[in-house]
Amino acid sequence: MDLKSPISTVVPSLDGPVLEVLARAEDGLSGRQIHKLTGAGSVAGVRLVLQRLAATGLVHVDDLGNSLLYRLNRKHLVAPIVEQLANLRGMLVARLADEIGGWRIPPVHASVYGAIARGDGELDSDVELLLIRPDRDDLDAALWEDQVGRLLQTVVDLTGNPAHVFELSRTELSDHLAGEDPILNDWMHPSVQLTGVQLATLRNQFEAALPR
Repeated sequence: MDLKSPISTVVPSLDGPVLEVLARAEDGLSGRQIHKLTGAGSVAGVRLVLQRLAATGLVHVDDLGNSLLYRLNRKHLVAPIVEQLANLRGMLVARLADEIGGWRIPPVHASVYGAIARGDGELDSDVELLLIRPDRDDLDAALWEDQVGRLLQTVVDLTGNPAHVFELSRTELSDHLAGEDPILNDWMHPSVQLTGVQLATLRNQFEAALPR
């Protein structure tokens, strides 16, 4: 799945990004505004797509005299499907959160970062996850590894993209924080929380425990 434009999995033409923009917009947009938001094609190409979609009734056109504003016809039979396709990234995050939420050994923290969090990437970009595991001597390593392995396979099943997990214990996270490891910026800016304690909260807890 193209992590920048997941809708292109089903609608690979310029229609995909245009529909994605319209599905997320609450108000009417001009052709130039839509072109800027899609970041694809040309202004003329976007307008041709909009004309074609308007002919199907999926897009409404409001004539304001000096400009035309386009908006998704949310009463159209196809509109709910378009809205769902426009939210594939959010659906992926929700599915991953649901799976991790059912783990017998819950993580201290779980999030996605990298391309999926930034909303960019390509067709073969990794779905990158951060897992902070419990800091326990009696941790059932086999069960934990099984959970992580199933999560990796879930990512592939849902998206077709490879999954990469950066996994460490709470103590190992403290070591990264103490050393001000640059990778912390990748994990936190931006990231999308899946479950557990927020990473910023863990950092604050670590800083509060430092001797003064």
